[in-house]
Amino acid sequence: MVFTSTIFVFYFLLLSLAAYYATPRPWRHLVFTAFSYVFYSWWNPWFVLLMGAGTVVDYYCGRLITAPGAGPGQRKFGLLFSIISNLLVLAFFKYAGWAVGSASAVASALGFEGFQTPDFIQRIVLPVGISFYVFQSLSYCIDLYRGHAPPAKSLGHFACFVSLYPHLVAGPIVRYGSIAHQLSDRPHHVEGFAMGVARFSLGFSKKIMLADPIGLIADAAFNAGPGSLGPLAAWLGVVAYAFQIYFDFSAYSDMAVGLGRMFGFRIVENFDSPYHSASLTEFWRRWHISLSTFLRDYLYIPLGGNRKGPARTYVNLLTVMIIGGLWHGASWTFLVWGAMHGVMLALERWRGKKPLYGPLPRPLRVALTFVVLLLTWVFFRADNFTTASIYLQAMFNPGGTLNAASDLLNGIILSPGNLLILAAGAVVVFAIPNSARLLEHLTARKVAVCLAGFALSVGFMFAQGFSPFLYFQF
Repeated sequence: MVFTSTIFVFYFLLLSLAAYYATPRPWRHLVFTAFSYVFYSWWNPWFVLLMGAGTVVDYYCGRLITAPGAGPGQRKFGLLFSIISNLLVLAFFKYAGWAVGSASAVASALGFEGFQTPDFIQRIVLPVGISFYVFQSLSYCIDLYRGHAPPAKSLGHFACFVSLYPHLVAGPIVRYGSIAHQLSDRPHHVEGFAMGVARFSLGFSKKIMLADPIGLIADAAFNAGPGSLGPLAAWLGVVAYAFQIYFDFSAYSDMAVGLGRMFGFRIVENFDSPYHSASLTEFWRRWHISLSTFLRDYLYIPLGGNRKGPARTYVNLLTVMIIGGLWHGASWTFLVWGAMHGVMLALERWRGKKPLYGPLPRPLRVALTFVVLLLTWVFFRADNFTTASIYLQAMFNPGGTLNAASDLLNGIILSPGNLLILAAGAVVVFAIPNSARLLEHLTARKVAVCLAGFALSVGFMFAQGFSPFLYFQF
């Protein structure tokens, strides 16, 4: 079940709201948890068992860590058991197939033909949203051990935190300390609900009317065969992908924040106009904020951060970004994408957190940062290095020989409709405040505009059919 579907908008959401507000306050978190489990089980009921087991393990590990009179050994055991169990689950479902497949490819290249990927590894299905809820659950025990969060009042409260359906499958990554008090005491008022409706409607419109049609342009470019993609079409294609992934993911985050407000929860913001950044360092303070701060607090700082000298700082940055790349997917292209960002962040750190083009005026720095990001998005979007190489050649080879299919592809990508939607995307990205600022001061007019956009988007939704969110695959 996705937010931009008939079953969610017209049935599940309305039913969950009705049941939630019809329930006495002390029991509302349990009703919300039940609906969250139903929401998650829509993809595969077996996935619920995995999430539920992880919830129980981390809750009782937290009890071990915070038990009265718990000694250092007991506290450390609870922490390590939580970390190891969560990482093993994530590694098995997300990385086992990639690791074994890579080992098989290396063995084959070295002449060892007998090595084959076991059948059970090939049958592994990646549970939706596992990267998000595992990180959330994992951070709970770490924060308890550090004294940064209070222990959950009950297993029911903790289960509600882990399964909170507005952000369950694609973030933001919410830490228990930021939401603990809301699980038992959160305000419910008309203004908050109206804000939630407006924010959800805005995200819904962004997904349907911008992310999806712009994604078709990116798909046409990246699915083109060798020799059929010219430089202009290639550049427009990667710009389209940059817009698509931003609109798609920020739209989900908008809807998550909006849904949370409808139920009284305040979910953290995940984007702050990232393409306005004048450096890669600034970009990572604005893009997927919940992930970048998670990696900073739970990986970069424990590795030593910038406290052990410049060389160690650069190694830490590279390590964190490689792991961040692999978090997005079990693929060498994601690893390279993360490594590219790690190298550039280390270079900027060496230059005092300034890019090589630091002396230029800010508008030029923003433009050059965007170009750098486009080059890295090629590896993020491409299925493999061959596709990435062909695409980069198309971008930088104006004199290349093109086949007969190039005219057809240019006609698709450079059509007036596609150029218009790309221009609209550029205006929204670079000229309009982000959703949080746009709705910071809510007015009846803003609500009316958001609802009108929602109604129009529903019509488009019926016309264009099912379209999952990109970050569901991560």
